[in-house]
Amino acid sequence: MTRGPVQCDVGVSFGISRKGVPAPASFKRWAEAACQGRIKRADIAIRIVDAPEARRLNHHYRGKDYATNVLSFPAELPEGVQLPLLGDLVICAPVVVKEAADQGKSLTAHYAHLTVHGVLHLLGLDHENPREAEAMEAIERGLLADLGFDDPYLMD
Repeated sequence: MTRGPVQCDVGVSFGISRKGVPAPASFKRWAEAACQGRIKRADIAIRIVDAPEARRLNHHYRGKDYATNVLSFPAELPEGVQLPLLGDLVICAPVVVKEAADQGKSLTAHYAHLTVHGVLHLLGLDHENPREAEAMEAIERGLLADLGFDDPYLMD
């Protein structure tokens, strides 16, 4: 674990209208929370997209032909290169809106969860098996609670 405040530079770009999407400052706060204690510096790019763009990216990079809520692209730096570049997140706004409604969550809470979840992937955490999933979900629950959000895995 890294001590002290994290320096997190987060750039947010929009491939859709910004209407209904949280402010870039919110994404920065959520990303910083996920990085806190894990890394000293991080540069992260977040792109908010529509369903066709998310589907194209998911198909190209994961071989899955549908729009998904968040895609994480960890930076692949050449060996020996020391940059704080952590990676990119792509968040699909229409999927986030649908999931939030289906799950009875506020839109802001769901964006916060997916940002934290995506940044944890950039930091190397995964949920490929039950043990990893349990550990990652516990971290997410704690971070989101600290940010003032309810447990994202509770279903009504």
